[in-house]
Amino acid sequence: MESKVSRRLKEPLAQEICEHIYGPRLARDFDRQFAWLTEVNEAHLLMLHKTGLVSPEVARKLASGLQQMEAEGPAAVELDPAREDPYFNYEAKLMTITGRDAGGRLHMARSRNDIAATIDRMRARTIVLDVLEALGRVRRIALERASTFAGTVMPGYTHLQPAQPITFGFYLSALAETLGRDMDRLEAALPRIDALPLGAGALAGTRFPIDRRVTADALGFGSLVHNTLDAVASRDFAWEAMSAMAITALTWGRVAQDFYVWSTPEFGLLSFPDRVASTSSIMPQKKNPAVLEYLRGKSAHVVGLLNTSLVTVKGTHFTHTGDSSRESMRSFWECCEETMRCLSLFELIVGSVEPRPSHMLRRVGLDFSVATDLADGLVAEAGLSFRDAHHVVGGLVRMALDAGHSAGELTSAMLDLAAADVIGRTIGWPEETLRQYLDPIQSVNARRNGGPAPSEVMLAVQRQLGHLETVLSAAKATRRRLEASRQQMKREIAALASA
Repeated sequence: MESKVSRRLKEPLAQEICEHIYGPRLARDFDRQFAWLTEVNEAHLLMLHKTGLVSPEVARKLASGLQQMEAEGPAAVELDPAREDPYFNYEAKLMTITGRDAGGRLHMARSRNDIAATIDRMRARTIVLDVLEALGRVRRIALERASTFAGTVMPGYTHLQPAQPITFGFYLSALAETLGRDMDRLEAALPRIDALPLGAGALAGTRFPIDRRVTADALGFGSLVHNTLDAVASRDFAWEAMSAMAITALTWGRVAQDFYVWSTPEFGLLSFPDRVASTSSIMPQKKNPAVLEYLRGKSAHVVGLLNTSLVTVKGTHFTHTGDSSRESMRSFWECCEETMRCLSLFELIVGSVEPRPSHMLRRVGLDFSVATDLADGLVAEAGLSFRDAHHVVGGLVRMALDAGHSAGELTSAMLDLAAADVIGRTIGWPEETLRQYLDPIQSVNARRNGGPAPSEVMLAVQRQLGHLETVLSAAKATRRRLEASRQQMKREIAALASA
C-alpha cells in the first residue's frame, strides 16, 4: 500500500501522524477553510481559462464541479487524514465529480504553499476588518459616554495616589484616543495583508505563462506579493495585526484594572449593574467583577499568543515550513477570536459602568488633588516662583495632614504659616481667593489645551467622531470592493459552467 497523495512515498502515513497531526488539522480547519478554498480554486480556474492554459471543455467541467461542491458544502466531502490536509481532500472530491483528468488539471501552476498563503491573507483581511469595526463600536460608546460625563468631576490618579481633578468624561475621551490609534494601526496593516501570493508556487514561481493580476482581481486583492519566495515564506502581516491587537489588549486590561479598583467600596467611584456581575457560592453579600477579571486575564492571553507566534517562527528557515507558515498562524486565529470576544465584553463594560458623581466630588474635596492649582495661584497672584510655591503648598498639606484636616478645611491663616516658614513672609489672601483655588470644579474648567475642561472634552469628542467615521467608512468601502470582486467572480464561474 502506498501514499494516497504521492508515488514518491511507498508507504502509507503512519497511524500516529494521521491521529495526531492530519486528523486534528482536518477536523479543525476543513469546514472553516472550505469556502475560502473554493474561491481560490475559482479564481485560479478563471485565470487558467483566460490565459488558455486549460481547454474550454476542461474549464467548463471544473467550473461546474466547483459549483457543485459549493452547493453541497463541506459535509459532502469524506475526510481522510491519509490525504494529509484540506486541500488534498478537497481535490479528491473534485476529481470524483469532474473525472481524474479534468480535476487533476486545476493544480497546474500552483502549490499548496501559495494556496495556503492566499487563504491566510483572505481570512486575515476579513477578520482584521471585523476587529477594526469592533474597535469602532467600543470607541463610539466611549465617546458617547464621554459627552455624557464631561462635567462629572473625579480624582485623577498617578501611582494610584490622588493627583489632580479630572472628569470621568475626560478619562473616557482618553480611552477613545487610544482606541483610535489602535484602529489606525489595524487600518495601516490592511494594505500589507491585501497582497496576493498566489502564483508563487512552492517558492520559485512557475514556468507557465500565468497572469497573476487576473487572479488578484478575482479575489479582490489590491496588489501582489512580487517575490515568490517572500510570498510563501512570510506571515509578517499576521504578526503586525497581532501586535496591534496585543496593544489593544493592554489598553482594555489597564482600563479593567482602573474600573476594578474604582468600583471597590474603599474607592466607591464607580458601580456596575447586576447583569455584569457574578456572586459567591458561600458569601451571600458578594457582587464580584468577573468580567473585569476576565478582561485582565485575556489581556495577558493575547500578548502570550503574539509571543508564541513569534517564537514559533524564530530559528526557522526563510522559506515555507510547517511551523513557520502553519503552526504560527494558529496563534493568530486564536488571537483574533479572543480579541473579538474581549472587545464585545469591553463594549458592555464601557457602556454599563456608572460613575457616582457625589462621591467622586467628595473624594476630590478630601484628597488634596487641588494642591497644584493652589501652587499655580501663588505663582499667578502672589508673585512666587513655582518652586517656592511648590514648597509652600507642600508645607501646607503636611500641616493639614498632621492636624487631621482635609483639603476643604484649609484656611488663609494656615497658608500664611506655611509661607512664613518657607519664604519668610505671609501671603495675606482673603478666604474667597483661597477657596477659588481649592474648588475642584474651577480647577477642571480652567484646564484647557487638551485638558479635562468640559468644553475641551466636547471638542475632543467631535474631533474623534470625525476620525472614527473616516476609518469605518474606509473599512466599509473595502468590504464593498471585496464583495463586488466576489460577485463578479461567481458570475464568471456560472457563465463558464454553462458555456
